[in-house]
Order: sequence, then structure tokens, then C-alpha cells
Amino acid sequence: MPTFTVHEPPPRKSESVTDPERFAFVRDGFYFWAFVLAPLWLLVHRLWLALLGYLVLSGLLGGALYLIGAPSAVKFFASLLIALLVGFEAATLWRWTLTRRGWKAIGYVVAEDAEMAERRFYAGWTKRAEPPPAPEPKYAAPVYRGAPSPSDVIGLFPEPGQQR
Repeated sequence: MPTFTVHEPPPRKSESVTDPERFAFVRDGFYFWAFVLAPLWLLVHRLWLALLGYLVLSGLLGGALYLIGAPSAVKFFASLLIALLVGFEAATLWRWTLTRRGWKAIGYVVAEDAEMAERRFYAGWTKRAEPPPAPEPKYAAPVYRGAPSPSDVIGLFPEPGQQR
């Protein structure tokens, strides 16, 4: 089953506490659309620095392979390897961007899909947010024993008048 990390955004100026509807759930694993359409996937998720790095890496690698006169099969495999790298590391790039923007990782959830992950997380989160029940008092009323007598001993001392 996939694992999702839960990220909390920083509160907006008008908020004192972050709205739970803004939490982000990032699934671990391979992202097929990041593999097939890496630049578009990076744009949709607003990963600007990752997109810039992808374009620079692809451009440099393509230019270097062109300059050395590499066959088209080598160029294809090089671009395939970059696409595989983006597909496998898409979640890491997404988490890195969220952390860079000030989001906090507040937990993880194991679930079959994103909807189930949200249900499980919020079910446990609301339980943690509830205050624990107050312990019941042991005595209904205070116990009054009267004033201490001179023969009362407190603690682990011997009884008065006995030898040690």
C-alpha cells in the first residue's frame, strides 16, 4: 500500500491556525505522468526550481551528446533515464518544494488512495485534538481528620518512644 506524507502550510495573514482543508498529501512512489510529461507535470505542481533544473540538465545533456556526435539511440536512452529519474523522484521534488515554501511535514498515512489517506489522517487527527477526559476524583468530599496529636509520626520514622 502507498504511503502518503501530510504537509501543513504556513497560516495566512488572516488566520491564527492553518485551515485543515489546505493540507497537502504527497504519495510516495512512481509518478507515471511525471515520467511521461515531466515539464508539464512540474508546471502543474508549480515546482519552478525543479523545472528549471530539469530543463538545464536536459539541455546540457542533449547539447553534449550532439557535440560528441552520439547516435540517436544513445540520445533516446539518455532522455529516457532522465524521465525515469523524474518519475521516481517526483514525490521528493514535491516535498522539497513544500519544505522550501515553509510547509511542515506533520505526519504520514498508509492508505490505498488519496481519499482514504485523508479519511484516516483526519480521523486520527481529530482524536488527538480532543482533550483527554478529566480523571474522576478519588474522594467526593475532603477528608477531615482533626488536628495532629503530639504522638503522630510523619514518614518512615520510628514510633515515638521506641528504641532504634
